[in-house]
Amino acid sequence: MAAKDIYHDLVRFALEQEGWLITADPLTFSFGEVNFQVDLGAERIIAAQKDNQKIAVEIKSFLKSSAITDFYAALGQFLSYRLALETIEPDRLLYLAIPLDTYNTFFQLTFAKIAITKYELKLIIYNSEKGGISQWLN
Repeated sequence: MAAKDIYHDLVRFALEQEGWLITADPLTFSFGEVNFQVDLGAERIIAAQKDNQKIAVEIKSFLKSSAITDFYAALGQFLSYRLALETIEPDRLLYLAIPLDTYNTFFQLTFAKIAITKYELKLIIYNSEKGGISQWLN
């Protein structure tokens, strides 16, 4: 089992505070001969629609000295997980959870903005200092 991200519990708690039920910690699945492990699986019942929303969340801290290196790793994981999930669980949306300070710096660069659009990244921006989710970007 891979080590949990330093902010794993903080993001899990923030999701629970927003009404998400954590259904898997981690969410494990196989696609072909490859085994995957996304940090969290969660569901929320939408009362008005009487429907379930299902998400998977890959949590990243971006604590290395090079944000671009962290981004390469996060993007590769995200795209691989999304490819597998689209096939085996197409109703589950994948999100990349990133710290607010990283979003306000690295993710505001032209390169990062284009990558978010090009690769259709769904982001959860969490506050690593105060806790909580600052923003959801679909």
